[in-house]
Order: sequence, then C-alpha cells, then structure tokens
Amino acid sequence: MRRVLCYGDSNTFGTGPMATLADDPIHPKNIRWAGVMSDSLGAKWDVVVEGLPGRTTVFDDPVEGEYRNGLRPFQAILESHRPIDVLIICLGTNDTKQRFGVNSQDIALGVARLINEAKKLDVVDHVLIICPPPVRERGDLAGIFSGAEARCEGLPEQMERFATENEAAFLDAGALIKVDPLDGVHWSADSHEILGQAVAAKVRTLFS
Repeated sequence: MRRVLCYGDSNTFGTGPMATLADDPIHPKNIRWAGVMSDSLGAKWDVVVEGLPGRTTVFDDPVEGEYRNGLRPFQAILESHRPIDVLIICLGTNDTKQRFGVNSQDIALGVARLINEAKKLDVVDHVLIICPPPVRERGDLAGIFSGAEARCEGLPEQMERFATENEAAFLDAGALIKVDPLDGVHWSADSHEILGQAVAAKVRTLFS
C-alpha cells in the first residue's frame, strides 16, 4: 500500500465558505479534496490528512498562535507517518494575510523550505506542491486578507519555479478552481471535487 500525506491549511482540513468569522462550516470528509482524491485512488492507497486552519508555510502568527507555523511540527508529522510515498503540500493562502506583509516570492520560498526539510529526513519519496487559487478580498475575511490579491500575483510562477528547482512536482489549483465569493478564501464542494480528481490524476503520474 502506498501512503500519501496531505499537509495543508483550512482548505485541506475542510473548512467551508464562511459568512462571518464566527461561522465554522466543515465539509464532510468525502467532499474534501483529499477525500475525493482518496476515493479516486482506491483501496491500495493510504491517504493521511494533516490540515490545520490558519497554517502558514513558515511564519509564526502573532494573532492566531505560533503553532500555526507549518514548519514547527513538520518534521514530527513526517516522522509520525513514515514511510511516505507522496507528500502533498498545499499552503500559501494564510501567508497572504496583511499581518505577515510578505510577497509571492517569500511565500514560495517558505514552501521550498518545507521541501528541503522533508529531504533532510529522507522519509518521503515524492513531493507534490499545490499552489492554492488566489485569494479575493470578500466578506468578513476581507480585513484580515487586505492586500492579499496583490500579494497573490505571480504566486503560481514562483511556486512552480522553486518546486522545479527542488525536484518536486507542481499543480496550479488556480488554473482549475476559484475561491468561493462568500469569503474569498475557502472552496465550495464543487471546487473540492474538481481539485481532488485532478490531484489524484497527478499523483498517478508520479508512478507511471
């Protein structure tokens, strides 16, 4: 059996579009992109999901907590699930929050840091980087993500560049799906379905 570890944020966890900050909508497991991918890949694949709402690539969050930093638990999580045939990293959305003030290249370099940390442990065979669709400043999350639309510019190109340089596969989710207009950050059930099928197809190519 081959194991896939999905390392991401709220869209990997399954958070649905939020009407207000107080909302906590969660898509059922079989609706989330990782669940769709798992169903598509079949019983010979073990899909492990490590999604944390608010997770960044490598940045401590002064508002929501340092544990949102994707680098902090990364090695422990990889060791906990080894051996890993495919590590899928789908991060970058939360890095575009106004509080971090970073650009698309910095975000992509954060992903590159995670790739290299995984390489050091030597417990992962393949890495697949998914660039999330660009954020839109909408609804109750607009203030938190103020300026995010500008910070998302060039992110797919930067992520693909550093994925390629670090021998990782790449998928641009923004070429397939868009954020839900309700909050400009999270994905609809239809988008999860589309992405899950696309990721499953991409994973298969790694072993063809």
